[in-house]
Amino acid sequence: MHVILTGATGLVGSGVLNQLLAQPAGRVSHISILGRNNSPLAEGKPNVTFIKHDDFLSYPPELLERLKGAEACIWALGISQTQVSKEEYVEITEGYSIAAAKAFSTLSDKFTFVYVSGEGATPNPGPFSAYFAGVKGRTELELNALMKEYPSLRTYSMRPGMVDPRGDPAVLAAQKDRRGAAFKTMEAVMSPIIRATYASMHSPTPWLGEFLVGLATGDGEPFKGDDMEGDGRILPNKAARRISKQWKKEGK
Repeated sequence: MHVILTGATGLVGSGVLNQLLAQPAGRVSHISILGRNNSPLAEGKPNVTFIKHDDFLSYPPELLERLKGAEACIWALGISQTQVSKEEYVEITEGYSIAAAKAFSTLSDKFTFVYVSGEGATPNPGPFSAYFAGVKGRTELELNALMKEYPSLRTYSMRPGMVDPRGDPAVLAAQKDRRGAAFKTMEAVMSPIIRATYASMHSPTPWLGEFLVGLATGDGEPFKGDDMEGDGRILPNKAARRISKQWKKEGK
């Protein structure tokens, strides 16, 4: 399978790329990284193509031709709501992903689009909800709705909890110059608490990357369970951990 990855230089994207590279050729034959910069993890890898792309609202025919035959995309591109204006945040979080899902639906007869959302996302934000929650929740539902308009498209939205690179040397090395002092301080304080007391909110990068790859390379069908949302296509972190355990039992 040919898989597209965005956000490959970020924390989640690095974890995904590391797991994609570990897949046998029979499962993942080629990886196309779409973005402004390549990941150091991809250097020298013969099955990886880096395609420089700056305008994530536009996908010209020549770009789609290079991606032709891809069957899945893991959309790990994103930004913190604290780093940009509200208008920019909506464009990056909602506009970019919707534009990509529409464009990529033309690449193969069946195309799986895996959107990396975030725990706390909700299509019904309350007065005390964080701004990102409503934007991501709305995006999740819009992606689901696209399946009616684009029959080839199958979408999932996965909501990671605390993304934790501890014990993942390759990801830590790739992120060493990207993680600021404030992030490291917060991580040092919060990570041990969540690991010890709130496992359902914990998303170690090896597990998270492996799970997202599993969604991308799977059958594209909705999941079942009371912990699911969006007709079985929106996966909170707790549901993802449950499904992951079930996969292991089944040898997937």
